[in-house]
Amino acid sequence: MDTGGKFMTNQDMSRLLKRGVAEIIIEEELIKLLRSGKKLRLKEGFDPSFPDIHLGHMVTLRKLRQFQELGHQVVLIVGDWTAQIGDPSGVSVTRPMLSAEEVKANAETYMKQFFKVVDKKKTEVRWQSEWFGKFTLADVIQLTSKFTVAQLMAREDFSSRYSAGRPIAVTELLYPLLQAYDSVAIQADVEFGGTDQKFNLLVGRELQSMVGQHPQQLFLVPLLIGTDGSQKMSKSLGNYIGVAEPPDEIYGKVMSIPDSLILQYFELVTDVPDEEVGEFRQALKGETINPMTLKKRLAREIVASLYSQKKATEAEEHFTRVFQKKELPEEIRQVKMTPELLKKIKASTFRENGMLGSIREVGKPETEEWIVPVPLLLCEIGLAKSRSDAKRLIAQESVHIDKKTIYETKGNIKIGSVIKVGKRRFVKLVSPD
Repeated sequence: MDTGGKFMTNQDMSRLLKRGVAEIIIEEELIKLLRSGKKLRLKEGFDPSFPDIHLGHMVTLRKLRQFQELGHQVVLIVGDWTAQIGDPSGVSVTRPMLSAEEVKANAETYMKQFFKVVDKKKTEVRWQSEWFGKFTLADVIQLTSKFTVAQLMAREDFSSRYSAGRPIAVTELLYPLLQAYDSVAIQADVEFGGTDQKFNLLVGRELQSMVGQHPQQLFLVPLLIGTDGSQKMSKSLGNYIGVAEPPDEIYGKVMSIPDSLILQYFELVTDVPDEEVGEFRQALKGETINPMTLKKRLAREIVASLYSQKKATEAEEHFTRVFQKKELPEEIRQVKMTPELLKKIKASTFRENGMLGSIREVGKPETEEWIVPVPLLLCEIGLAKSRSDAKRLIAQESVHIDKKTIYETKGNIKIGSVIKVGKRRFVKLVSPD
């Protein structure tokens, strides 16, 4: 008997299989495996179409870490082949194909963030190209012959797109099969994923049975709701909290979540004991605690888990100073008002107004004040992605110059001006000298 897995107490089992779990297929079989003492191979794959990880991913990663602490082996699969196909996973859109260089760059960034949560020393990293790089057309045909179109169309997002007359590329239909073959290639005992990946994981279980392997168990975790309080956390929706963001940014974003998400976040992305979370639930229900008090605790827990307790304390002090006392941050990114930047601003103003009069010639930089096109300025100093994005921010009353809200597309600036966009982004304009 393989004794790689440590003996599990009932408390270990409950922590592992109940908290932060949506569904286990098949739970009885997984419990039997865990009791056997076998060192399990835990499959976690990722699509390197995007390089960053957010708290939504942490729900799964924290489970992997818990299994590691019990002696089991995580096998991280870099989906360098499936990234070239794209998996909608319910978003009903196809993803662009990536070059090998883009895949590698994204994978390196992803893994750096992945190992902020999962123990690198106890992780085996595999690339799909190890096995798919040797695939021939005959291998592809043999793989596809094991499943029918009807089976693949049972996947909800495929069937809904087909019914609506939206295109589905043949390559997309291959995605679940390739992901399933990954399980065969590494002989996975358990595969992890969000509830939106259930179909793909089931295909892997079925394929393993077809080739004579013991079918993997499925460990499905809930989808974390994003900061908007309505949709699952997603970078494309802008409602995410990135694990590699600065501590101040993470703390501030956690403080912005709706009160309705407090308990879910405690349960899914912190180690606060169940008993204490239960006390929080009763206190919120009985209105005997201020939700902000719990959010501060939540923000500290999350920042500390990703950085350190010291960073968590500093982030809380920053939040109190900047957002509660309305003071400026101790550290603000500085942008030099160089002649080149002023030249761009002048040229833009000339095009818009047909004159240079709205931007005065620089006399004494420390006292000179300029009227500038704010959308251009925001783009040039990195506070907006585009002029249309900048105009949207202005319309939302999210742009402030020297503590004054900007309502129009022009504003006054000078050396020393502090520009604030949203709640957490600041820039100070300084002399080029």
